[in-house]
Amino acid sequence: MMEDMAGLEGVEQPRQRAEAMAVRWSPAAEDEQALKAMELFGNPTEGEVRLPSRPESAATARRLTQCVVLRQWGLSPQTAEYAVLLVSELVGNAVRHTGARAFGLRMLRRRGWLRIEVRDPSRGLPCLMPVQAMDISGRGLFLVDKISDRWGVDLLPRGKTTWFEMRVADRQPS
Repeated sequence: MMEDMAGLEGVEQPRQRAEAMAVRWSPAAEDEQALKAMELFGNPTEGEVRLPSRPESAATARRLTQCVVLRQWGLSPQTAEYAVLLVSELVGNAVRHTGARAFGLRMLRRRGWLRIEVRDPSRGLPCLMPVQAMDISGRGLFLVDKISDRWGVDLLPRGKTTWFEMRVADRQPS
C-alpha cells in the first residue's frame, strides 16, 4: 500500500558505509536519541513541546512520536510507523510553508484513539491537493487524509493547529 508514497522530497542524505548505517538505525540508538530529545524538549504527552522550525526538527518529532507510541503507549509497530509518517508530513508542512521560528507538537491519547497536533503561528490553511502517480511533492496531506481516521485544522487567535487522529486498539488487561 505504501510502496510509491512520496513526502521525503529534498531529504537526501550523503551515502555512508554500511556499518555506520547499521549503528545509526539500530533500535537501541533510536531509543537513546528519542530519550535525549525528550530530555531536551519535553514529553509531548504532558504538554506542547516547542521545536525550532528547521528541517532537522522533523527527525526529532519522528523520534518523539515513535518513543511515545511504542514505549509509553505500548501500541503496535504498524501504528507507530503510520504516526511517525504522518507527524513527519505535518511538521514538514509547518517548517516549509509557515515562515515560523518554532512550532508546537502535542500528543493525546484517549480510549481507542490517538491524536497528534502540530501548532504554528500561521493562519494560512493547508490545502489537500489532488495527487497524480508521478508527483514528487504535494503528497503530505494526501497521506494524512488516506492513513488517518480523521484530520483537520483548528484556527487559533494567533495561528492554527493541524491534527490527525487514528483509532487504536486498547490493550486488554493481563
